[in-house]
Amino acid sequence: MATLVQDILEMFSRQKLDHVWTDTHYVGLQFPDPAHPNTLHWVDAAGSAQEQLPLEDPEVYCPYSATGNATGKLVYAHYGRQEDLQDLRAQGVQLARSLLLVRVGITSFAQKVAIAQEFGAQGVLVYPDPADFSQDPHKPGLSRHQAVYGHVHLGTGDPYTPGFPSFNQTQFPPVESSGLPSIPAQPISADTADRLLRKLKGPVAPQEWKGNLSGSPYRLGPGPDLRLVVNNHRASTPISNIFACIEGFAEPDHYVVIGAQRDAWGPGAAKSAVGTAILLELVRTFSSMVSNGFRPRRSLLFISWDGGDFGSVGSMEWLEGYLSVLHLKAVVYVSLDNSVLGDGKFHAKTSPILISLIENILKQVDSPNHSGQTLYEQVVSTNPNWDAEVIRPLPMDSSAYSFTAFAGVPAVEFSFTEEDRVYPFLHTKEDTYENLHKTLRGRLPAVAQAVAQLTGQLLIRLSRDHLLPLDFGRYGDVVLRHIGNFNEFSGDLKARGLTLQWVYSARGDYIRAAEKLRKEIYSSEQSDERLMRMYNVRIMRVEFYFLSQYVSPADSPFRHIFLGQGDHTLGALLDHLRMLRSDGSKANSSGLGFQESRFRRQLALLTWTLQGAANALSGDVWNIDNNF
Repeated sequence: MATLVQDILEMFSRQKLDHVWTDTHYVGLQFPDPAHPNTLHWVDAAGSAQEQLPLEDPEVYCPYSATGNATGKLVYAHYGRQEDLQDLRAQGVQLARSLLLVRVGITSFAQKVAIAQEFGAQGVLVYPDPADFSQDPHKPGLSRHQAVYGHVHLGTGDPYTPGFPSFNQTQFPPVESSGLPSIPAQPISADTADRLLRKLKGPVAPQEWKGNLSGSPYRLGPGPDLRLVVNNHRASTPISNIFACIEGFAEPDHYVVIGAQRDAWGPGAAKSAVGTAILLELVRTFSSMVSNGFRPRRSLLFISWDGGDFGSVGSMEWLEGYLSVLHLKAVVYVSLDNSVLGDGKFHAKTSPILISLIENILKQVDSPNHSGQTLYEQVVSTNPNWDAEVIRPLPMDSSAYSFTAFAGVPAVEFSFTEEDRVYPFLHTKEDTYENLHKTLRGRLPAVAQAVAQLTGQLLIRLSRDHLLPLDFGRYGDVVLRHIGNFNEFSGDLKARGLTLQWVYSARGDYIRAAEKLRKEIYSSEQSDERLMRMYNVRIMRVEFYFLSQYVSPADSPFRHIFLGQGDHTLGALLDHLRMLRSDGSKANSSGLGFQESRFRRQLALLTWTLQGAANALSGDVWNIDNNF
């Protein structure tokens, strides 16, 4: 990694750039202990360790797992989702004090462990089932003896300094992230999982739960007692982010940010090398354009992140360090991570505010696998509703997520994936250039070029357009769609003397403010630089307006009401409303049903965040015209 830092710094220094620099953070990372490897044993009725099961690669582990021993009866829990564990509980399978065996996929390792902990499990084993990967004999497949790496912190950044940057080895405040699990977790191979599954008793799993381990009947359990021992240790570790900047000539204090993860567990061809290669090529291309007279209005900030494989640690620490600056200055963040994992399907994980711009750019870039078609034509040929096919929400395991959910900066991450199955080698030692190249049947250069062109066109529009091409009106539709889910509960609320009227009213004010601003811009003079800058400032901060100003970033780092985590979000309010319809047996795992005082607080948080967004979009205080 130290060599790679020097190589990238040298490459940046050779280009025509205005600024090149690095910053170093000292972060708490967790590593396996070579002197005390993690172990897995069958245990007899007296609690004595019996046969040891192979953890075939002692270097594969779950960073941020709790350490210590966990003993319990083995239970097979499919992907370890909330609904999977509820199904097991409904079938009478005892989850409390069990060890759960779950499959890689659908949800992150961190979500699997958090849900297992919520249901009272003692520990979690995560394995890659062959059924979740391509069965094509002409493509390389994951070895049955290979486990998959994945961190288990339900959050991003250094979990030992939540909400604060880790500069200068200052480990403050002395608290830990609430997203750290209290139970141990360990990856195992398909071969070891096969041995475990053969010992399970109890009901046979539903058909859709069965994988492709031919020796296993896929029973749910319980099985014999099993003991997992995790001895990972924490170490303060320096990580380095690398920056390169081309200053804008008209709005240099507004940044279009583009980043790629540089680190990887194992070779990391798909995980980090492709994104880093595209980042370097974009720096070279824009530098060459500047030499030939290209002048961006806004600054372009290119960043190579470290610590990505521990949960976007490098990017989150930078955001925490400069949060007060970035929400005023960062226009958009574009992530190059996970950009080429196949060539069958194209996805854009993004903020709604960028969807219209992405649609325009898809019409300008040739499809890498359909000659004579643009990417847009390729998508609409299979589904006329292009955005349903392409657009996805930002996932927490992307560096783009923290930019939007934590810092209020709209973000996007482009990905090409396989048509039917996930790329099997991600987060393994088999994520090599050769395997990626074979998986794409030699089409890696063409697909990587398509990502670079998409990103390049996006950067040109965002850095050059007089008026920022961000569709602030799109959030009106998002609010409408979310609030539509509330309507079914209006009768239940009315019976309790409660109403959602205030949140409907705030939504109306937002839609009116967006329409008013659109008309104002349409009838204004585009050559008026002062006026354009004023509009741009209002437009670029729309995403920030959806961060709840009523919760602390240290306590609830992801304050975004649509995308965030916590009681202030639309999702949390909807989950709470569903308790109006559930009897005691379906109450949440904390055992609490619907609470009127909590509902009133949630409604207030949501209403005033929405109303604040409407007021901010209206402009100056004397222009705010709401009927609240």
